[in-house]
Amino acid sequence: MNLQAQPLVSVVTPVYNGEKYLAECIESVLTQTYANWEYIIVNNYSTDRSLTIAHSYAQQDARIRIHNNQEFVGVIQNHNIAFRQISVESKYCKVVHADDLLFPECIMQMVKVAEANPSVGIVGSYGLSDVQVLWDGLPYPRTVVSGPEICRQSLLGGPYVFGSPTSLLIRSDHVRNRKAFYNEAHIHADTESCYDVLQTSDFGFVHQILFYNRRHSESVSSSFSERVNSVAVGTLMILKKYGPIYLTPAEHGQCLKQKMDNYYRYLGKSVFQMQDKQFWEFHRNSLKNLGYPLSSIKLFKGFIFEGVDVLLCPVETLRNSITLVWKRKKQQTFKNAF
Repeated sequence: MNLQAQPLVSVVTPVYNGEKYLAECIESVLTQTYANWEYIIVNNYSTDRSLTIAHSYAQQDARIRIHNNQEFVGVIQNHNIAFRQISVESKYCKVVHADDLLFPECIMQMVKVAEANPSVGIVGSYGLSDVQVLWDGLPYPRTVVSGPEICRQSLLGGPYVFGSPTSLLIRSDHVRNRKAFYNEAHIHADTESCYDVLQTSDFGFVHQILFYNRRHSESVSSSFSERVNSVAVGTLMILKKYGPIYLTPAEHGQCLKQKMDNYYRYLGKSVFQMQDKQFWEFHRNSLKNLGYPLSSIKLFKGFIFEGVDVLLCPVETLRNSITLVWKRKKQQTFKNAF
């Protein structure tokens, strides 16, 4: 794809205190084989050198510009601020988190799929986290799937290919046509946005590893999400909201019951693990917002089911509990250090 044929791609990086990996992230954008991009770095009132690092690169390349928030906002709100900075000429939007990086062919290969298939609203790919390949499951060499079809498969337990914000290329019109592209009331708003966009568009996929997803203990949002298992609540929210759109009434009812049963078994296990007050407040409030207040009866049943597992597999249960306590201790040590 020559430069004259390359549509403008808006790359956005929302960052808060990301000095450790930000330079590597920016360098990965600079080394793209695709040339027609703009890069907007949105600094969320960082207290470290993030803004200084961003400005140093902006001075070297006119395609980079900085938006500096005058006050700290939530992580999802900061993403929406970043989306609002993209140019009106932009045809595609690409998020890259400040602790992730893109491999050189990332934008080029994603744009090729989108340009060849105008019905595609979102393009995904494989990612790499340490040595693990992420978000596989779509049969090769299929590169385009009907949006409703892939959403239906995902809700029914099929392959999850939506990845993370860094793994996706989105048609900018879908971003511009929404007042807020991410639902700021949902911690997993990036996933929700896929189910929303794919109601009226197709999903494209590149069968290559195009980015590196970094997982680390310094990530506040990821450590909180892991500790309270926000994915479990997010899955229920998406199923309740989009199940009636993509599933038959029978499929939706069955999936909702299964997910809720599994969720209460998880909460029952959490009683044995002696989770803290913040954990229970999160799940109580999340269920209330979903219209499913925490049920003492279902929690008790989940506790009993887990109790049976404890009796049948006491060694494994003890090992898992010790591991969880050790992880909590490590997280608390890190917080105390800073």
